Amino acid sequence: MKITRVETFLVAPRWLFCRVETDEGIVGWGEPVVEGRAHTVRTAVHELAELLVGEDPLRIEDHWQRMTKGAFYRGGPVLSSAVAGLDQALWDIAGKAFDAPVHQLLGGPVRDRVRVYGWVGGDEPTEIAEAIAAQVEAGLTAVKMNGSGRMSRAGTVAEIDGVLARLAAAREVLGPHRDVAVDFHGRFTAATARRVIPLLADAHPMFVEEPVLPEHTHLLGDLVRSSSVPIACGERLYSRHEFLPALQAGIAVAQPDLSHAGGISEVRRIGSLAEVYDAQLAPHCPLGPIALAASLQIAFATPNFLIQEQSLGIHYNVGAELLDYVVDREMFRFVDGHLPRPTRPGLGVLVDEDAVRRADELGHEWRSPTWRHDDGSFAEW
Repeated sequence: MKITRVETFLVAPRWLFCRVETDEGIVGWGEPVVEGRAHTVRTAVHELAELLVGEDPLRIEDHWQRMTKGAFYRGGPVLSSAVAGLDQALWDIAGKAFDAPVHQLLGGPVRDRVRVYGWVGGDEPTEIAEAIAAQVEAGLTAVKMNGSGRMSRAGTVAEIDGVLARLAAAREVLGPHRDVAVDFHGRFTAATARRVIPLLADAHPMFVEEPVLPEHTHLLGDLVRSSSVPIACGERLYSRHEFLPALQAGIAVAQPDLSHAGGISEVRRIGSLAEVYDAQLAPHCPLGPIALAASLQIAFATPNFLIQEQSLGIHYNVGAELLDYVVDREMFRFVDGHLPRPTRPGLGVLVDEDAVRRADELGHEWRSPTWRHDDGSFAEW
């Protein structure tokens, strides 16, 4: 079997899909994207495709090595995301070739269902209680919300009180048997995070995510030691090498993104590395159905998996929703806050190719927002 063609599709609301075709008619799908840089990643995918066309798709690890190390300049979100989508597609082909779900190729399932959570509140979190009640009604047992909107460098009394009030409102709706995670989104300075995180302990958040920017990973150890609240990070870390100092600092939850961190091949290794440090794996995935399908394959084969993010109804989904590009939605139907184990070969998702091609005709121009502080200076989004 040989790879004959690689195509990419820019689809709303902010995603990029890739399709890898073989001479035996087996097709694999992946989702390589950096949100806000989809066009750039698209170019990188087609550059890497030069290494794949004409080759055996089942040599997945060899392809991963060549794509990541075959040039003098390596790493970074654009390259690792391009590799991630192609890697997903190669695993999809392998599963279909062997007539098995990808998690079966990774050693078989270690659980029968996967717990998931949904987003509430948006980038400037409001109406938290109402939004959480809707998610509970939809069958979820866990949610995640931003702790704040834009956060001043010192963290005012009002801003900090707002974080506490939102979490208290969430806990009141959720009760003691459901969970809430709080995302700081890299908006807090280390000093503000050190002040705020201990104040959240009484509400028992499942974790606090990205309390500082990824370039400040060296400060995570102080935050871990300052509070009993579990610390999570990793959506902007792209390899096991980048995760190592965060794990050494004592994070409780590693959050690699299957569309950013080198795909199934590398996230599998990140999960194993996290297990060495007694950390749990909770893949980041505010993206589309292919990224979620790939994440689920990892979830079912990873012993130290915690919970899976998914984007149904997330505030970024303007113009298209998670299930708009799939033929059979049963794979993504929540039952008691969980998703069932997929049994179809490959990634398990049936992509609506006609819908994808139509969407690509329109494309998208999604960009991350630019925020500013009251004095006009740049603020972290």
